[in-house]
Amino acid sequence: MDILLSSVLGELTSRSINFFTSKVSNRTLFDVKDRLHMVLLRAQVIIDEAMGRHITNQAMIIQLGMLRDAVHRGYYMLDTYIYQPNNEEEAKDQVMRQYSSSLSIVNSVKRLCLSCRGDRLALKELQEMVDNLSSMIVDANELVLFLTSYPRLYRQPYSMHLQLAYCMFGRQMEAQQVINFLLHQQPNSVEELDVMPIVGSGHVGKSTLVAHVCKDERVRAHFSGILYFDIQGFADDDLAAFKDECELKHRNLVSESNLEGRLLIVIELIGDINEDSWSRLYSTSKEYAPKGSKIIVTSRFENIVKYGTAQTLTMKYLSHEAFWYFFKTLTFGSMDPKMHPRLTHMAMEIARMVRRSYIGANILACLLRDNFNVHFWCKILAVLRGYHRIHFSRFDEHPCDRLNQNRPALIMRLSTSSQEIVLGHRYQRFSEEEVPTMKIQDVMYGSVKVDGKFEVLWRSPIPPYYSYVHTCETPEIKARSAKRKRTI
Repeated sequence: MDILLSSVLGELTSRSINFFTSKVSNRTLFDVKDRLHMVLLRAQVIIDEAMGRHITNQAMIIQLGMLRDAVHRGYYMLDTYIYQPNNEEEAKDQVMRQYSSSLSIVNSVKRLCLSCRGDRLALKELQEMVDNLSSMIVDANELVLFLTSYPRLYRQPYSMHLQLAYCMFGRQMEAQQVINFLLHQQPNSVEELDVMPIVGSGHVGKSTLVAHVCKDERVRAHFSGILYFDIQGFADDDLAAFKDECELKHRNLVSESNLEGRLLIVIELIGDINEDSWSRLYSTSKEYAPKGSKIIVTSRFENIVKYGTAQTLTMKYLSHEAFWYFFKTLTFGSMDPKMHPRLTHMAMEIARMVRRSYIGANILACLLRDNFNVHFWCKILAVLRGYHRIHFSRFDEHPCDRLNQNRPALIMRLSTSSQEIVLGHRYQRFSEEEVPTMKIQDVMYGSVKVDGKFEVLWRSPIPPYYSYVHTCETPEIKARSAKRKRTI
């Protein structure tokens, strides 16, 4: 009787599998994924073509920015469904392997129902993304026609992963907006200096954006010189020092180039500023800047918006989807992620844990790329998970959130050492200034022995090539010294 029951249930299970797979077949899901991939390629062609043009129309820049964001979301969704660890075939195989008992068969059918329900959800989400992107491409038909009317930009034929390693990522539209502001010429009767405020949180990329804009050949040809200022305080002495520095830089610029043309003044405000201080700052800039000169001022505080004469550029952190695109390209380099689905799945989890940190992405991507094997990547993922557990138990916050706010956080150790190291205050130094020789990677890898208080360095590989120095401390020192005092 048991044999007959098992045979009947086995036949029912087999028919159930055929029924469900006919409703939501792998071929249907595969077709939608393939369709999404083709639509993404079409959208990417439009974006790449636009990136090679000097576009001055602000509406086109906004539309291209929306298309770029949709492409990042599309690639993220596609990778999520392609590289998930348990796909549909594994679910079917699990059912077919478990015919041994009637109970396992019933449970397997339940799992298959859940899998098919997930397939239907995936199919719906993927199809919605295909429809959304297709609609945006149709809307961009006129934009594509207008693109040919804009002049091409000269670019070096580097591969994508080299561009991302040494160039700015995901800010091309914002850069074009700033360049349009700089190249726009006011009527001759206008005596005031144009001011463009750039606002954003710390380490969101304000200085990097301005540095790339200032390296643009069109900008350098438009201005006789570019003056850079970092202003940390606004007392009388600070403003007097700014005036002296402005006069000195302007005098040196004129003597070197023998030019009296327009200037670009870049001011990076470290703190907040009131109206009186800004008025004096602006007057000083105007005193040494000829007609047609312009000012870019960057700050974390939105208070500077009211001092601008042009539309403020507000910068935000990259979306999770855009950051994944960046991290994937940086990690796999010239290799195709499709050929390494297991590694790609692990890379997605690592990218989520890094929480859109540029420093963390650069360090880990380089490490993973240099050790391209499943065993090492599994080790890194396990270390990251353990590091996050320890950090949450100590601070009850994500380490990247604390570091972005310049608050102490534990450093991740890739060595077998159990020694805890706290990353303390971070400050910024220019490349020509004296910096510590010990890099943060050395401490993470355990290649150097540390004790007590010390400093570590991380240097940005992209302009303006800032050096970030962290003060560090090993808390065990305090614990041991306290223990020795008790035993005396």
